[in-house]
Amino acid sequence: MKRSVENLATSKITGGRRVPSRTRRKYEIDRFPNEAVLGQQITVTRSVRGGNVKTGLKTIDHVNLALGDGKVKKSKIVKVLENATNNDYQRRGVVSKGAILETEDGKCRVVSRPGQHGLVNAVLTK
Repeated sequence: MKRSVENLATSKITGGRRVPSRTRRKYEIDRFPNEAVLGQQITVTRSVRGGNVKTGLKTIDHVNLALGDGKVKKSKIVKVLENATNNDYQRRGVVSKGAILETEDGKCRVVSRPGQHGLVNAVLTK
């Protein structure tokens, strides 16, 4: 008896149905990545394990910039210069951890995770 390709995983050689040994668990769920891009700030809130809440950014237009002398300044983002995470992110201008941004105060590197923290923190680079 020949089995078709789509039935290889769901049926036995005898023709009986194959039942999975276990089902998916709630903690194994996955989500679409939350990729922050430039624009008027929009945040999304989602519930996670333990009754907690995560706030992520959809779009962002400013950054909390650490100037190096213990001071923090809110600065407007001009554009995303590079993103080593993914070449596609660099083309689309996605802000993620490690991205190099051009701001009004100069170049900076993102040190927070905008999709999970809900804000963009960065340090000034030379």
